[in-house]
Amino acid sequence: MQSLCTAVIAISSIRVAIGLTALAAAGGIYAPARGFHQDAIRIPMLILGGLGAVINLAVLARVWRLRARASAGWRRREITAKERRSERLQLALALLTLVLIGAESWTHSMVHRTGPPPTQTHSG
Repeated sequence: MQSLCTAVIAISSIRVAIGLTALAAAGGIYAPARGFHQDAIRIPMLILGGLGAVINLAVLARVWRLRARASAGWRRREITAKERRSERLQLALALLTLVLIGAESWTHSMVHRTGPPPTQTHSG
């Protein structure tokens, strides 16, 4: 279980680095991003980010469930402050990732003017 937790933390760090790099690249541009923002790259990255966040949440839930079991009482030890902060950070980043994916999916067509054109209504 410890190796799995280490892998999840390493993958999360890579995800954060990719996100910060993308934010820095788009920070000084006033026009919509081209190249990396095309659907062939954007959609798989959204899917991978969402899967990573869901896996992080599942691993955290499993760890908390295993710790709470009565049969784990004999090996239970107090969680250090560093471990508690790490778990909270993982939870916050996973939830933030899901919120940002939802926001990006919802606003993408508005910002980049994709999708069907708005319908015009004529007032009588």
